Amino acid sequence: MAIETTTAEQLDTPSQVRSAVKAFIDEHWDPSVSLKDWLGKLADSGWAVPQWPAQWYGKGLTNDLAAEAYDEFKKINAVGPPPGLSRMLAAPTIISHGTDEQRTAYIRRILVGEDAWCQLFSEPGAGSDLAALQTKAELDGDEYVVNGQKVWTSGAMGSDVGMLIARTDPDAVKHAGITYFAIEMDQPGIEVRPLRQITGEAHFAEVFLTDARVSADNIIGGLNNGWNVARTTLANERVGLGGGGSLGFPLSAPGGRRSAQLLEQSVGEFVDSQKRQASGGRVPAMMMVRNGEALAKMAKNMGRDQDPSVRQGIARVHALTSLNRWNTLRARAAVEAGGRPGPEASLGKLMVSRITRMSRDVGMEIAGPSGMLAGEDGPLNGALALQFLGAPAPSIYGGSDEVQHNIIGERVLGLPREPDASKDVPFRSLRTGTQSQ
Repeated sequence: MAIETTTAEQLDTPSQVRSAVKAFIDEHWDPSVSLKDWLGKLADSGWAVPQWPAQWYGKGLTNDLAAEAYDEFKKINAVGPPPGLSRMLAAPTIISHGTDEQRTAYIRRILVGEDAWCQLFSEPGAGSDLAALQTKAELDGDEYVVNGQKVWTSGAMGSDVGMLIARTDPDAVKHAGITYFAIEMDQPGIEVRPLRQITGEAHFAEVFLTDARVSADNIIGGLNNGWNVARTTLANERVGLGGGGSLGFPLSAPGGRRSAQLLEQSVGEFVDSQKRQASGGRVPAMMMVRNGEALAKMAKNMGRDQDPSVRQGIARVHALTSLNRWNTLRARAAVEAGGRPGPEASLGKLMVSRITRMSRDVGMEIAGPSGMLAGEDGPLNGALALQFLGAPAPSIYGGSDEVQHNIIGERVLGLPREPDASKDVPFRSLRTGTQSQ
């Protein structure tokens, strides 16, 4: 269902955008309505993600103008659509490569919190060399039967739909025989096992697919064109991880079929609950990663703000964060120009890896031995200890630093690609993964 919204031509200045948002708020903002109803109004109006195309639940705005809209919503502490992979990865990929029927079926459900998505990409034998994946999908009537294993799947435990890449033509070279599917997670052939991290949390899972089934109608972007579609997903992931995912509402609603009951609460109740959590709960460790101001505040509270070494470290974090924000604007501009995120996304991803490690080191220098304490005994209610443990992660997930260096070397510096003896060999003939046994 392509929706009719105010055209971009009528919203081509900041004042026009702000006036339109104020009018929408005056007409529709009501803390007593349910989250579900509010999210529906946002989605159907095009204000949920105004930088998306106007015909697919957006306004077709530039990111600069979208920022003006979000600023108006921040003034009333408005609640936006659910965050995460559904909105950051699945929806943009479907908008770029899906059919109109698929866009109609999936995008609004993402925005109103009805579906949560996960990314079924990496495998035990296919991480940085993702195209070496061995999960296979074989046609059976009008469905594909899927068998294989995925790993490091964020949020799989609460997901309803998976972005699945699987091998549909083993006789093609490894990049050419892959297809991208939208697969229902709630079925007998899919088993999700949480993976416990060093922090004690379990954000990731391994997913086993045993005769799982997915309709041929759920192919995104065409048969055996999955690698091209996956590159769009990966590029959007790197923009998000590199700092490009910060454009949005001050608060985000829960999402997924398991959150249906939460979406029945009123907007006001949800906002109040978020305020209580922010005032009494643990500060998320990632808040420190890209925010030198948080480090400066911690230094002042702990009496370390006059230490020259600490001040220099905080200044470095702040400077790198500012540089990355400008790089993010370049990445967004590339998308606005009609392309998908380019090498700027890889630069941002590398920068976040560096900022994360640097802020970890500065935070530990400020806190001293107490920085190792978890829970309420530690600085920021244990967030610093969590950051210390989790700091290596950004250099690995979403494409390792080494992969990003290769992308930049080849696409920016014009260096030759690394030799790949397998590029012209049918995947079936490669000695990789279980095929090497």
